[in-house]
Amino acid sequence: MRQVKLAGEAVIVFMHEFGIMQSTLEIAAQKTRAAGATQIHRLKLRVGKLSGVVPEALRFAFEGLKPESIAAGAALEIEETPAICWCPDCRAEFEAMDLKYECPRCRQPSGDLRSGRELDLASLEIS
Repeated sequence: MRQVKLAGEAVIVFMHEFGIMQSTLEIAAQKTRAAGATQIHRLKLRVGKLSGVVPEALRFAFEGLKPESIAAGAALEIEETPAICWCPDCRAEFEAMDLKYECPRCRQPSGDLRSGRELDLASLEIS
């Protein structure tokens, strides 16, 4: 992470997310060309709460990188997915509200994280 000045205001730039978005745009471009298309209209990403990725930083990176890509006119949609665990005692899934992964019913910790680490290119709209 580093800080830069834009229009006189300090902005924190997350280098990690820039690299992720650059790779995502490259993959999206490959898939678009493989489908015989030349333009990306919309990208949809699925980002888990525990993925270590900051959605706002991804949006910032997308806006900075898209003008030089086949996604120049594209929109970015980010679906943030919660951390979902499984409680074997209650035989139920629950949303983890903190890093303890404690079942809200029985208060037992869960070691079975079912979702929340995703970072997926979920879909593309292309032509």
